[in-house]
Amino acid sequence: MADNGSCDQSFAFRDACRDTWSAQQNNVLPNRTGVERVREIAMSLPLEGVCVLDLSNVLAGPFCGYNLARLGAEVIKIENPKGGDLARHLGADPTMAQRLFGLSFVAVNACKQSIAIDLKSPEGRDVFLRLVDQADVLLENFRPKVLERLGLGYAVLAKRNPGLIYCAISGFGQEGPWANRPAYDQIVQGLSGAMSVTGDHRSAPLRTGFPISDTMAGITAAFAISAALVAQRLTGRGRFIDVSLLESTLAAMGWVVSNHLNAGILPEPMGNENFTAAPSGTFKTKTGPLNISANEQKQFEKLCELIGRPDLLSEERFGERHTRKLHRAALSDEINKSLKSKSAEEWEEVFNAAGVPAGCVLSVQDALQQPQLVERRFVERLPLEPAERQQLRVTRPGFLLDEGFPEPSVPPLLGADTATWLERLGYTRAQIDQMADRGVVRVP
Repeated sequence: MADNGSCDQSFAFRDACRDTWSAQQNNVLPNRTGVERVREIAMSLPLEGVCVLDLSNVLAGPFCGYNLARLGAEVIKIENPKGGDLARHLGADPTMAQRLFGLSFVAVNACKQSIAIDLKSPEGRDVFLRLVDQADVLLENFRPKVLERLGLGYAVLAKRNPGLIYCAISGFGQEGPWANRPAYDQIVQGLSGAMSVTGDHRSAPLRTGFPISDTMAGITAAFAISAALVAQRLTGRGRFIDVSLLESTLAAMGWVVSNHLNAGILPEPMGNENFTAAPSGTFKTKTGPLNISANEQKQFEKLCELIGRPDLLSEERFGERHTRKLHRAALSDEINKSLKSKSAEEWEEVFNAAGVPAGCVLSVQDALQQPQLVERRFVERLPLEPAERQQLRVTRPGFLLDEGFPEPSVPPLLGADTATWLERLGYTRAQIDQMADRGVVRVP
């Protein structure tokens, strides 16, 4: 649990930034104290002092909240007292799921707090509104208008807290003919066209091996919230952010979409081939598959030299980039013949040393054990109590900060922080116990 000064620090940072910005606009030297306050707070994690209410479930929203939490935000999960986030019940270990600590939940909920409130009850809504008064960000992934029907929509909350950044993640956005459709990751993968270009002509349409649409929506939301926080710190103004899984997925398909919109190309599934260049794809070695991306002419020339096939350069079909793309299958056959002399690992070493990008095709288990990820401490252990028999691990965000990341805290038990926060909001212990008895809140 962060200390009581977290929200005070947030407002201090906003005020200090606003003072500095105002001085710059008036062409005067900013107040030295304000500058020092900004500098002092900026030395901590980028989002330290930001208070986020995370009402989201399962993946897209929680993944967004996890990234914000690792950047220093105080992320408070608002959960249903009867079971909490659905992901608490999901994952490969049934025992953990029975404890409401499913491994799917563990993956994206470290470094957060949990308050369990029944938002359908008048008392629960009152607790929630008091929390909103102190928050910088509200994150939810209900269907459109769900919170509005509870009297907790953006219009109501913004009147109480004009600085509130309200981010709603949904399958298709808050408006439009599909707005109220239910949506899961696979549904969106299909509707976005992503499945139509995944696999080859025999296997397509094919979904990706992980929930890419949920993941892209979570990253999109975290990016939009972070940008909105910059403006909030300068102006004090909040805003409404509408994130769509469908649009986030299509936005991430940039090259494929651009080729269709601007060149009239109908994208096709190409399996492990790269539609922009050849030879660029997955090839067969003595021991297994190897990805090679000789996208530039000099890389292709070096590749031919390394595999002992300079004759390919003089072939009319393969000499130029454009003709190689037209005859990619024939070129791949010739390269595969030459790669059978060495293992994938041997060729990987040879090619990379010469500037030809190459990499073995690994399992998830092997990928996580690579020295590159081990040295950069991409996988982190959660600090469990000694009595816990199972060691839990999570992955950090896909970037490093120069000051590093603090050790991640264990994902919260359902309602673990309810009592602490209610006392902070002014409720007595007797009132908290009474609400818990009536199921308004959950206190472990």
